[in-house]
Amino acid sequence: MMPSDRSVLVLAPVGRDAKVASAILTENDIKSHICATLDEAVPLLDQAHCLLVTEEALISSNRNQFASWLNHQPTWSDFPIVLLTMRGTEIDKRLAFLDRYLIVLERPFLASSLANSVRSALRARARQLEVKSYIEQKQEVADRQKLLIRELHHRVKNTLANVRAMMGATAKSSGSVDDFVRDFSARIVSLADTHSMLTDDYWQMASLHKLLESELRHYDTTDKSRVVLEGPNVALVADIAIPIGMAFHELASNSSKYGALSRPTGRLEVRWSVSNSEGERMLNLDWLEKGGPKVEQPRRRGFGTTLLEKVVAVQCQAKVELNYHPDGLRFAMALPLRDTRLVPAY
Repeated sequence: MMPSDRSVLVLAPVGRDAKVASAILTENDIKSHICATLDEAVPLLDQAHCLLVTEEALISSNRNQFASWLNHQPTWSDFPIVLLTMRGTEIDKRLAFLDRYLIVLERPFLASSLANSVRSALRARARQLEVKSYIEQKQEVADRQKLLIRELHHRVKNTLANVRAMMGATAKSSGSVDDFVRDFSARIVSLADTHSMLTDDYWQMASLHKLLESELRHYDTTDKSRVVLEGPNVALVADIAIPIGMAFHELASNSSKYGALSRPTGRLEVRWSVSNSEGERMLNLDWLEKGGPKVEQPRRRGFGTTLLEKVVAVQCQAKVELNYHPDGLRFAMALPLRDTRLVPAY
């Protein structure tokens, strides 16, 4: 195999031509690799940037594999070939298939002529590789755009389903039109906040800490120790972030109406950690309220309870526990973490 840092293949099997040509290139800081036959050279062409070859070496070889390799080059590629011919002779017609690739150098030649011809070939190949990189970048952008559009369609469909479910549940639990407008509007705002976080990362991931901050920032204005958020950085994929964000909204809203955040002395602690269980990353989160009014088991199941026990548990495959402890509501969640991105990060 040709070393990866060699850019010129030299095929001149007669006499000392190969060694002389390689020595000239080395003196001009051009790395090369000598091949004994065309069969040896062809498998190495994909790694090379130029082929320096004598006319007789090609004429005396089976050129089918070489011609096939040239014919299958991508549109951006005109692989440069420096062909050494004898002065005063016409190029053999059997080599006509090389016309678009050739830089012809007649022998005998000056060392500087060989070096300049090869440099010209290498510059041409460098430009071709720049075109290749540009084409690949454009294709990457196009592929990313297709994924983003597909992801957007998926998100819009899911969002509309969430809005419809919220509207129905809010209507059932509202005692008046004013109650419905207030609660439904708050839920829409919460959903929009989560969507804003996701759009910042092309609808891929949202920070757990930011989700909590977004829902609880309204209740931590006078005493900064009233709400404690403690845990490592955790990113939630969109399919999980949206229902989890909705769940935090319901917990915060319930706490502000009936729980710890409804009293100036009330306190909320949210702590989480990440563990590994049988090769699966798990988020373990505890929501603990203190210092609020005495907690009692609710007489009916509201939207928040249904969301926590059904949507989060089923859609997110999480284990949830809601405990109406007299001293304060306690919510525990064990959530499997997925970190697969549909769209690669920039």
